[in-house]
Amino acid sequence: MSERTSVLPPRFDALDPAVIEDPYPTYARLRDAGALCRGMPGSWVVTRYAEVAALMRDRRLGSEFPIAYHQMSAGEGPASEFMSSIMLYRDPPAHTRLRRLVGQAFDAQLVRGLERHIGELVDDLLEPLGDGVSFDAIGDLAFPLPVMVVCELMGIPTADHETIRPLALKLGRAFMTMVPSHTREAANAAVLELREYLGALLEERRRSPGEDLLSHMLAAEEGEDRLTHEEIVDNAVFSFFAGFETTTNLIGNGCAALLRHPDQLARLYADLSLLSSAIDEFLRYDAPIQGVARVVGDSIEIAGRRVMPGRVLVLLLGSANRDERAFARPDELDIGRRPNRHLSFGGGIHYCMGATLSRIEARMAFARLLERFASLEPAGEPVRETETCFRAYSSLPIVASLA
Repeated sequence: MSERTSVLPPRFDALDPAVIEDPYPTYARLRDAGALCRGMPGSWVVTRYAEVAALMRDRRLGSEFPIAYHQMSAGEGPASEFMSSIMLYRDPPAHTRLRRLVGQAFDAQLVRGLERHIGELVDDLLEPLGDGVSFDAIGDLAFPLPVMVVCELMGIPTADHETIRPLALKLGRAFMTMVPSHTREAANAAVLELREYLGALLEERRRSPGEDLLSHMLAAEEGEDRLTHEEIVDNAVFSFFAGFETTTNLIGNGCAALLRHPDQLARLYADLSLLSSAIDEFLRYDAPIQGVARVVGDSIEIAGRRVMPGRVLVLLLGSANRDERAFARPDELDIGRRPNRHLSFGGGIHYCMGATLSRIEARMAFARLLERFASLEPAGEPVRETETCFRAYSSLPIVASLA
């Protein structure tokens, strides 16, 4: 079937304020219309679980976009150049060597050994919170915890954490589908400052190597899969950002979901053995990453429509996770849901290599939070983060009681 038909499917606008606030009613309408809908010019959006799951593993799709694609999103400058060099937007063999390199820091066995230490970090963050005092689940827990963990993995000194945290937030805006003109300068500046900072740390590790990720990355300058210094710096910057962003939003979105569903919060209080399934349900119910983009290499048929090479496919993970064809009662939060084959960590060669670490951090955050406090209640209206491609909150006020 030709890509042109007499009846065009509906169009999805990711920048619609209603979608940013609550995308799920829109997703449901799109799924009802079919598995494929129109996106931005030259792009198609895949909405249903079966198609999204299959396409994430389809080798006819790639992630290496021309520089013009990134410039369309972020404008010309360091941010679009950065996007072109990181592993997220590279195909094999470049992606393979970059992932093998960075993956050393996120080895599952190594990460599981950090569980006790992560619990201690959570305790330190919660210690200042007294009985009946309100706190911000994002600023006081969800953001600082994964930042501290990834800084330790990379060997970033504790004294520098407060310096690079705001740069990380600004860098996040560079991942938007269309970076607003008023934030492009900040995103470009963040790339340059993080490159300078991590580049200097890499030079220190060259003189005095350790066991951290930066030291391991430098070793690849001389191995069979030789990397350029620029590749190492940019992927060190990306590893720092990717090491906390998804986890921050997993913890924040999970807190918000529990506060909106007090029956599920009570259920979790009554049975902490549900924590692991609860974490997966938070990921399914309100995925931190709502969609991923792929470029079509060879023509491919999706839902009876032929999509030609060069077109962009947006795989709508957030919609797939709410597909009634794959999940019973998909719009209900069920912390005991099993099985739960959500797609929030992606799939195929781009499956999130930090998935194990993210789950452990979230599990320890919720375990310590629920063990320390006898009750959690909203302390005000949550504030949605709008200038990001992630499903995120900038503030989530909670009041906690010890008894």
